[in-house]
Amino acid sequence: MRAFLDPRQTKHNPQSFLVLGQQRVSPEQPERITRLKAGAEAAGCVFEAPEDAGIAQIAAIHTSEYLSFLQTIHGRWQALDGASDEVIPNIHARARTDSYPTSPVGQAGYHQADTACPIGAHTWDAAYWSAQSAIGGARALGEEECAYVLSRPPGHHAYHDQAGGFCFLNNAAIAAQDLQEQGARVAILDVDVHHGNGTQGIFETRSDVLTVSIHADPDAFYPFYWGHAHERGIGDGLGANLNIPLPRGTQDDAYLEALAHALQRIQGFGCDAVVVALGLDTSIDDPFQGFAVTDQGFARIGAAIAAMGLPTLYVQEGGYMSDALGPNLTQVLIAAQG
Repeated sequence: MRAFLDPRQTKHNPQSFLVLGQQRVSPEQPERITRLKAGAEAAGCVFEAPEDAGIAQIAAIHTSEYLSFLQTIHGRWQALDGASDEVIPNIHARARTDSYPTSPVGQAGYHQADTACPIGAHTWDAAYWSAQSAIGGARALGEEECAYVLSRPPGHHAYHDQAGGFCFLNNAAIAAQDLQEQGARVAILDVDVHHGNGTQGIFETRSDVLTVSIHADPDAFYPFYWGHAHERGIGDGLGANLNIPLPRGTQDDAYLEALAHALQRIQGFGCDAVVVALGLDTSIDDPFQGFAVTDQGFARIGAAIAAMGLPTLYVQEGGYMSDALGPNLTQVLIAAQG
C-alpha cells in the first residue's frame, strides 16, 4: 500500500493542553508519527514524501483570511510585549459574523476554537505538509485501491476558518475535495472517538459529499456542541450528514453494528471513493478512554470497510500515546488490503 508522510510534519511540537482547568503537556506529540509509521510499515505500507501541490487545493476548503492568519500569526504574536512562546487565545468571538479585529490577540480568539490548538513557530509548516500528504494520497487513489496518509497534525476538528482540537487544516476534507475535482463522488467516514465537527461544518450545506461520523456521545464528551444525531445537514445538505453517537465505553460488537449502519448509508449514496478519517483513539488502551475497541475490533473495522469494494483513502486523525497505537493501525491496514 502506498503511504504519504513528509518529515516536516514532525516540526509541530505543541506544549500546552488545558484539561479541567489544569495546564498539561499536549498529547498530540511528534512521537505519534514514529509509532504510527512503524505500525503502517508493519502492514506493508511504503512511505513516500508528497509533491507540493501548492495552496490552491487547501484554499478550496479554507478561507484565504484563515490561511493568512495561520501563516503569519506566530511572528505577529511574538512581537507583542510579554507574549508566550505559543499562540493561545484568551478571548473568543461569539459568532462568525462578529467584527474581525486587527489585533493578533483578537484574531487568535476568532480563528482558534479552543486551547487545544496552540500555534508554535513550526505549526504552519507542519500543517501545510500534512495537508500536502493528504493531497498526495488522494491523487494516488486514482491508481490504487487504497492508500494511507499519516496526516499529523490531524484535521477533522478544523473548520473553513477555525482551528480546534489539535487540528489546523482539515486533511480529510481537502482530500475529498481533490477526489471530487478528479470526478469522483465521495463519502467521508469518520471513525475517530471524537465527532468530526470541522468536517461536518465544511460540508453541511452541500449535497455532493456525504459525511458520516461514529463517535462518543458529545453530550458529555468533546466537542460537546456538535455531533448529535439530529444534525442531518443544512439547506441543500439536509440528509447528507449522518451522526452516530455511541455511549462511552462502547465495545467491539456494538461499534461494528454502528459501522454497518454507516456503511449502508455510504453504499446508498452511490459513491466512487471513500475517505476514512481514521481515528485510533477508539482503542480500549487510548488515554482518552472514550470507547473500548480491541485490536481484533480494529481488524474487523478494516475488513468491513474493505468489503464495500470501493477505492479508500485512510487519513490519520486521532490515536494517542499507548503501546497499542502502532499495532492497532497495523490491524486496520492489513484488513484494508484484504
